[in-house]
Order: sequence, then C-alpha cells, then structure tokens
Amino acid sequence: MSASPPTLREGRGVLRRKPVEQIASEGEGDLKRSLGLWQLTAIGIGGIIGAGIFSLAGAVANKTAGPAVLISFLIAGVASAAAAFAYAEFAGLIPKAGSAYTYGYAVLGEIVGWFIGWDLLLEYIAIVAVVAIGISGYFGFVLAELGINLPSWMLGAPGTGEGHKVDLFAALLCLLIAFVLNQGMKNAARFETILVWVKVGLVVLVIIVGAAHINADNYTPFLPFGFGGAVTGAATVFFAVFGYDAMSTAAEESKDAQKHMPKAIVLSLAVSMVLYVLACLVLTGMVNYKDVDSESAFASAFASVGLPALGTVIAVGAIVGILTVMFTFMLGVTRVWFSMSRDGLLPKWFAKTHPVRKVPSRINWIAGAASALIAGFLPIGEAAELTNIGILLAFVVVCVAVIVLRYRRPDLPRTFRCPGMPVVPLLGIGFSLWLITFLTPTTWIRFAMWFGIGLVVYLAYGYRKSNLNRPDAPAEVAVSESNKPESNKPESGKAEPEAAK
Repeated sequence: MSASPPTLREGRGVLRRKPVEQIASEGEGDLKRSLGLWQLTAIGIGGIIGAGIFSLAGAVANKTAGPAVLISFLIAGVASAAAAFAYAEFAGLIPKAGSAYTYGYAVLGEIVGWFIGWDLLLEYIAIVAVVAIGISGYFGFVLAELGINLPSWMLGAPGTGEGHKVDLFAALLCLLIAFVLNQGMKNAARFETILVWVKVGLVVLVIIVGAAHINADNYTPFLPFGFGGAVTGAATVFFAVFGYDAMSTAAEESKDAQKHMPKAIVLSLAVSMVLYVLACLVLTGMVNYKDVDSESAFASAFASVGLPALGTVIAVGAIVGILTVMFTFMLGVTRVWFSMSRDGLLPKWFAKTHPVRKVPSRINWIAGAASALIAGFLPIGEAAELTNIGILLAFVVVCVAVIVLRYRRPDLPRTFRCPGMPVVPLLGIGFSLWLITFLTPTTWIRFAMWFGIGLVVYLAYGYRKSNLNRPDAPAEVAVSESNKPESNKPESGKAEPEAAK
C-alpha cells in the first residue's frame, strides 16, 4: 500500500493549521452520509426547542420581562442568528465533523481549536445531564399524579431530598440516548425526527388552542419592568436559542453537507424563533404575567381557563419533546470528540467507528456513561454550572474565524456567505462576550480548572501526537489521514504539485 500524500501545514507550533481544502477532503468514509435537509433541520430544532418554551418562558415573563418576554426572545434570536450565519458559512465550506473545534483549528490554529473542543466536551455532556435531570423531575411529577410512588433513594442526587441517593431515571435516560446513537445515524435521526414532530405539533396545539383564550388586557402594561427587563430577559433566554451549533457537528453525515447544512442551520433557528414568539404571545395573553407559574407555565395557564386535561398533555409532551435536546447535544459531544481523536489530539482509539453502522461507538458509550454519572449524582444546580461558558466562547471563536478567513482566503468557494460582513459576526462576538459577564464566579472557577487540565493534556499528549506533528513529516508538511480518498492522491510517476512541496 502506498503512503498517504503529505498535507500542507500552515503556521508553526501551537498555531499550526491545515488548509481548508484539505480538511474538507480528509476522513471520507469514516462516518456514513445518510442525513437529508429535513433530518438535519429536525436535529437543529430538537436542540433549540426545549426548556425555553416549557419552563424558561414562564419564569422570565413572571420575574423579568412581563409580556415583553417575546421581545426577550427576539433580541436573543437576533444575537444568536449573528453566530448562526457564521456557523452556516463554515458548514458549507468545511462539511466535516467537529463544528467550532474544526473551524477554529482550520483558521486560528491548533491551540484555539483544542481549547474550544476541550470545553465543548464538558459543556455538551453537562447539558445532556441537566436536561435529563429536568425530564426526571417531570417524570416524577406525572407518576405522583397517577398515584405511583417510587422509592425515595432513586428520585434524586444526594442532598436533593430526604433519602435521595441517585437520580436513577435521569441516568438511565442518558444511557438510552447513547444506545439510540449507536443504532446508526439513519435510525437515530429517524427517532429524533419523530420526537421533533411530536414536540412541534404540541407547540402548535398550544398556540392554536391558547389563542382562543387570549385576553388583550393581559398585555398591559407591556413593559412592566422597562425595556431593561426585556434585555435582561434576553440574556436568560439566549441559552434556549442555540442548538444548531451541536447540529452542525453532524456535517460529515449529511448527504450534501455543502448545500444542506447552511440551510438547516438557518431553517432550524427561524422555525424555532417563530414558535417561541407565538408561544410567548399566547402565554402572556392567557394569564397576567404576575400569575404565570414559573415552573409549569403552560400547564397552569390551561388549567386556569378550564382545560386541565390539556395541561396534563403538555406536561407529558414536554417529557417526550425535551428528549430531543439530549439527543442533539450528545450527538454534538461525540462528533467533537471523534474529530479531535481523528486529528491525533486525543488517542485515535476513540475514533474507531463501528464497521457496519459507521458511528463512533466507543465515544457514544463513554459520553453516555459520563453524562449518566453527572445526572445521577449531581444536583441540577451544580450540573448547570458546568454549562454555558464554553458554548459562548465557541460562538466568539467561530465569529472571529469567519471574519479572518473571509479576508485571508476570499477565493474559497462558499455555498453560503454570512451577510453584513463584518458587522454581523461582530455583533455575535459582542453579544456573546456580554453574556459571559453574567456567569457566576463558580462557573469561572470550574472553567479555569477544566482549562488547566486541558492545557496539561494538550502539552503532554495532543501537541506531540497531533497529525500535524508527525516526526517523519517535512518541516512544512504533515501526513494526512490514511483513509484519504484515492482521487486526492497524486498519480504514480507524476511530479508532486508544487503547493505540496
């Protein structure tokens, strides 16, 4: 077997990077391309619509923004769209697994890509765990309503209640999602799409039925906490309007990623924002903002207008619907991990895929087990403190990278171009940095600890084992993946292209 051709390495040391064209051609065949436009869009919607409608909207309306909660979502949506457009440009340009990690690596250098990837490993796993704990709470409520009382030891993490030792249902949910992902991307996406349709159908039902019970007087005053309250609310609900970032990690499993990924990112955010705004309009029209239940807003709202049965349906539907958030973010962590391992920054043992299903089975189960441990043994507050900062930093990196690459390589063929360059990505950077200032000191301390661990791992392993640091590679090149398509290899007997020398 002939050796793989060399891959250009741009830059040196920790800022070395691979040319975009070569990243786009590496690793074909590692993952199976089986996702169409609507399956990708469903994964994106599945990651975006969740707690934002079923609980967060009510809490912000009641305590922060009043009826102007819809303005909060609009502001957050516009800010999120600034980053979404940057992701969409990259998704069409570099249709590979890894999302922000891959984009940062390609444009800003290996050390930047490493830290974004390292952060997202913890963030995405923690999000899966937090959502699982939330669903477990809904599940316990429904069982109690049915008169079924489970042993207290299995109802929550230690310290969350008398006799609680483990949140067993939350832990099992994490393992269930890992199992689904291991069935192959086509089957897993079918499962996700069905649940997303159920969730969207439920939200549409809420909007249609709720619209008939709107009392316009409830919209007055529209800004009871002032416009500042609406802006503050935007900072809270912003964490309900991303998910497309995790979906973009599935680019390598799209049938036509260069065309479909940008469309799926924009479509998923657009559909989700329309549903969010309409749902907020209905909620604050049915019930005065002072009376909105912060925990179960819609279930309580429908009970207040004489439709308690629909409230129960919403509670059950929320359990099913929020499962899609777990799916999207566990998909995200496994693909980022897979991409980092394939690049040599983490052991390549993790990057081995199932011979038939073409999914990273080892990573799926490890991520499932890690999220299960967090969900089972940490209170939801402590688990939630592990989230947010990494995703916001990923937004900053992607927005910076799209500006840099646009000016560094304007010649690259882009199937989607981020509009309003450089203003739109600069807005994404500014809003993300502003939101970072809202994070608690505890979040910063834990981030610094994780950052420190990551630095040690990178210097001790990633830097030396990186594909761009192969000892047998010439000074300005490094060996590419052994499974690079034959069409990209130079024909025997022909001179090597000048660019690769």
